[in-house]
Amino acid sequence: MRAVVQRVSEAAVTVEDQVVGAIGQGLLVLLGVGEGDTEHEARWLAHKTVNLRIFSDAEGKMNLSVQAVQGRILVISQFTLHGDVRRGFRPSFVRAAPPEIAEPLVEIYCAALRAEGIPVETGVFGAHMHVALVNDGPVTILLDKEPPALA
Repeated sequence: MRAVVQRVSEAAVTVEDQVVGAIGQGLLVLLGVGEGDTEHEARWLAHKTVNLRIFSDAEGKMNLSVQAVQGRILVISQFTLHGDVRRGFRPSFVRAAPPEIAEPLVEIYCAALRAEGIPVETGVFGAHMHVALVNDGPVTILLDKEPPALA
């Protein structure tokens, strides 16, 4: 699994001209599920996301988590995070998990965030979405939990 985590002042996702998810202060997470990912990776990544200390404390140091600042998380499923462009110019998505595997793992990730007490909004799996955000900082972190090496 891969996640691009952005600290935001606000973020929203629109599908067919309808806002389907919106948050104020918190995190925008672009989440990509790859081949071989399991519930274990989804739960690990959710715990890591919730506990990232990327919000400023009273002294201006990045020392607080989204939970500590009572923020929210907007999760957008994005298979293109597993796009491989090592050869040529057109991305290959063969390492992205198929929808029947990816969608339940995205749901498990979101449920694990909620279980840690974080309000979560989402996009619509598989839909064409427009994401708007105000990146705060900017602060952007890449979290990567690669599947185990294949024999």
